[in-house]
Amino acid sequence: MNRVHDQAATGEADLHTHSTVSDGTEAPAELMRQAARAGLWGVALTDHDTTSGWAEAAAAVPETGVALIPGMELSTREGYTSVHMLAYLIDPLDEALIAETAHIRESRFTRAEAIVRSIGRDYPLTWDDVLAQTVEGTTIGRPHIADALVARGHAATRSAAFDGILHPRAGYARPHYAPDPLTGVRLIREAGGVPVLAHPGTRGAERVIPPERLEQLVEAGLFGLEIDHPENRADAKPRLRALASRFGLRITGSSDYHGTGKPNRLGECRTAPDVVEAIVAEGRGSAPVLP
Repeated sequence: MNRVHDQAATGEADLHTHSTVSDGTEAPAELMRQAARAGLWGVALTDHDTTSGWAEAAAAVPETGVALIPGMELSTREGYTSVHMLAYLIDPLDEALIAETAHIRESRFTRAEAIVRSIGRDYPLTWDDVLAQTVEGTTIGRPHIADALVARGHAATRSAAFDGILHPRAGYARPHYAPDPLTGVRLIREAGGVPVLAHPGTRGAERVIPPERLEQLVEAGLFGLEIDHPENRADAKPRLRALASRFGLRITGSSDYHGTGKPNRLGECRTAPDVVEAIVAEGRGSAPVLP
């Protein structure tokens, strides 16, 4: 995963996408083909807590003409709140990161089993129903439970499942293990990667990470904030931009594409070429794969 073209020029990229390796609905190669159709210069594959889709996506670069920025969406947790950290150009063989993501994936798996057992007491749903929504090597999570609920006729869409049976108010939700965000930033940097705080404005301005906590993340090596994201609330974005300016953070744009798993459109939010170039310049763990 260190093949890089000699040409240094970069273009607009969508830096947050998911494949069937986690909770997207398209295989990594198909995602790359979709990126070509969207007219993107590059795309980052950022499956949850895994890098196992990189090889297939990289193999599709010559066919599609789309650059691949290898990445991952690392799960972290601040108290009871899930905080996702995008990790670009990490070393996929870094032992500390491998150990931590293995712990997270195992916890995701046991959490999913517990949720299914709980739902199964009230609705016809089994673990086999969930497995039928995955492929070999998938990082299993709640989206696959949602897809199983849709397949069983208990919800119309994945989003409807999250708004209904899988909503915390329904009583089936369970937490899974994840390190705190500060540990996450340090792990990413120690693995040679570039950390960006994912969609920090989805809960509104009052829930954006406090400045004092953000300062700690910056001191640990946080590179940027994913502000241009379709799920960030409009009332949160001005404060986020002010925080980015205050702490010298770069602003990224991404769709958080999941195929048909979310309404988000590939390339609807993009990262500027100069920011992509800065990420590439800082990444030490792996390199982009360019046509």
